[in-house]
Amino acid sequence: MPSEQEEAARDGCLEALQAGRAVLEAGGNAVDAVEAAVRVLEDRPVFNAGYGSAQNADGGVETQASVMDGQTLDVGAVAALVGVRNPVTVAAHLLREEAILLVGDGAHRFARDIGAELCDPDELIAPDVAKQTSDTVGCVALDIRGHVAAAVSTGGLDGQWVGRVGDSPQPGCGYYAEDQVGAVALTGEGERIARLRSAGRIMDRLSRNTPAEAIEAVIREMAARVGGEAGGIALTADGQMGWWHNSPHMPVAFQAAGADGPQVYLTRHEEGAHGTTSH
Repeated sequence: MPSEQEEAARDGCLEALQAGRAVLEAGGNAVDAVEAAVRVLEDRPVFNAGYGSAQNADGGVETQASVMDGQTLDVGAVAALVGVRNPVTVAAHLLREEAILLVGDGAHRFARDIGAELCDPDELIAPDVAKQTSDTVGCVALDIRGHVAAAVSTGGLDGQWVGRVGDSPQPGCGYYAEDQVGAVALTGEGERIARLRSAGRIMDRLSRNTPAEAIEAVIREMAARVGGEAGGIALTADGQMGWWHNSPHMPVAFQAAGADGPQVYLTRHEEGAHGTTSH
């Protein structure tokens, strides 16, 4: 992360947190909260999602997004989606449908049918000075009724093959949410994350590890077995929060009910330097 973009990343994470928090404080559900938070991140070019997404080998933008409801285990996901400003909202609308993943023209048709905001595909390309080289954005939330949800969104990788699908639309790979267990959202090298079914492995550990420990163990295993950089955020059914990454940066913001205020960091080392803990 270039130093000149650090404040934009902090501000974006904080604004996204506030959007999700507003939903929860009004008595809203976790699904609506994670969608609201990720929409904010999609609208800011400093993040690689929505506006400011990476460009594929043909110079175009193909986005991916997912939402999972921990109460019902409903999943909505889209991939290779072109010309839609907020892919996470399309994924959220797909939640109650039988299909869990739509791609390409089918995803675009569904977006049009639900009244999602369409745009010229080139309008999602931000000026180079505003773009970040970060990967997937995501949010996890626990609402007052005890339900959890997760959402992720990404523009993929610069120069990726047209039609590439990474870990972000695949449940159990880039994200997962299940009441009584918790929720997780990952970012990083999608093919490496998917090969290890990383989100599912983290979920399996949440009953015996803290969220940070669970994420660390799985990412270390991923790096040892298939290589690559990744990071993640997770929470448990009783509200424990944690995060970990092996990449140089991973901007994150979090807040628990009753806490004095939000915490925003660019790296886990920065959090440690402030003498705080996220779980």
